[in-house]
Amino acid sequence: MKPLVVLNVVGMTPALLQHMPNLSGLTSRAELGTVLPAVTCSAQSTFLTGLMPSQHGIVGNGWYFRDLGEVFLWRQHNKLVQGEKLWETARRADPGYTAANICWWYAMGATTDVTVTPRPIYHADGRKSPDAYVRPPEYHDRLVADLGDFPLFQYWGPTASLASSEWIVKAALKTYADHRPNLLLVYVPHLDYDLQRYGPDSPQAVQAARDVDRAVAPLLDLDATVVALSEYGITAAHLPVDINRALRDAGHLEVYTQAGMEYLDPWTSTAFAVADHQVAHVYTDEPAKVRDLIERLPGVDEVLDREQQARYGLDHERSGDLVAIAEPGAWFTYYYWLDDDRAPDFARGVEIHRKPGYDPAELFFNPADPLVKAKAAANLARKKLGLRYAMNVVPLDPAPVRGTHGRLPDSVADGPVLLSSIDLDVDRLRAVDVRDLLLDLQGLKGNPR
Repeated sequence: MKPLVVLNVVGMTPALLQHMPNLSGLTSRAELGTVLPAVTCSAQSTFLTGLMPSQHGIVGNGWYFRDLGEVFLWRQHNKLVQGEKLWETARRADPGYTAANICWWYAMGATTDVTVTPRPIYHADGRKSPDAYVRPPEYHDRLVADLGDFPLFQYWGPTASLASSEWIVKAALKTYADHRPNLLLVYVPHLDYDLQRYGPDSPQAVQAARDVDRAVAPLLDLDATVVALSEYGITAAHLPVDINRALRDAGHLEVYTQAGMEYLDPWTSTAFAVADHQVAHVYTDEPAKVRDLIERLPGVDEVLDREQQARYGLDHERSGDLVAIAEPGAWFTYYYWLDDDRAPDFARGVEIHRKPGYDPAELFFNPADPLVKAKAAANLARKKLGLRYAMNVVPLDPAPVRGTHGRLPDSVADGPVLLSSIDLDVDRLRAVDVRDLLLDLQGLKGNPR
């Protein structure tokens, strides 16, 4: 069986491919549909299971865990994805089939033979150090010895850069050489950064496209069938929508206070939203009243009840009682406080697991603080000395954000795309078709889910 390499080049679109000669040189190109919400976790789970979010349960990059009473984004356990995964289906036809996952999401606890995914070390004194979760366990030290520690602070945050994608590509090349898996999944995040920082039509976006194209080139030369795809396209952003502040002003969202800081209180709120780019899951006991309020907010395009969610394959028990979709150019903030002096301390840091919603402002140093980089350097020095530190560098003003995604694409040029090193003889694929296409490329099509 010829190995199959699947590159997930986040944010790659037909419009950007003109700046990506290595990827655009692949033999076949097809328009690729996505899912609602068009975000990483939902799209990847559909690619790997052939199921819609209403079936696999990944209704966003996070949601309100009703049984725990907590909002969590960016969980990592593979069991959250309901449904059989691509490599599990392949193994029923070929028990010796092997798979490696290099940084696709929901990797921890997955049944892949090799797994490499970002996982910091959370020290007892509160410090966080870069590292990765690697299986087999003995592969960790060999990988780090060759490549160095996973560049966590270049993977997300104000210093996110090409360095993280370059490390991932090197890890994929080493894994291919050392383990020769039948399936190699590789997640390449670089386009996410400057397209959100500066917008998809900026000179920085063009340079990012060229850089990531150059970085992935060695993977295109492997003795394997190569498929490169994207989860979504990033479009221009200009209007942040403070959905939770509107719910609070109307008396629906409650907070509690500790040390002068306000925290979302989901247990007593009659409505609150989990903001996720251009989609917000609204959990409420009063859907009729809340729907009218949200529909009147500037920047809101549509509000879906359960029946309407079913039309988009999003009607899962994890979904909000209502799902709000932003207009083109608009996106949802997670902010719920009304006074920045009352914001929780995590709001000014890169805290993807503590914030009850997605925060693209984490990609920026606070432009209102002229000393912000000096403060960050001082805190980094404290970290190297083994002292506790807090990187309070993220702005509370969402104005710098210039790119977003999440709603279904309004044009083919701004949507995802699928490329292949062999002729596919197809012009368009749905996201749910990707799984069967990948099986077919290895002669395994027809296996039931």
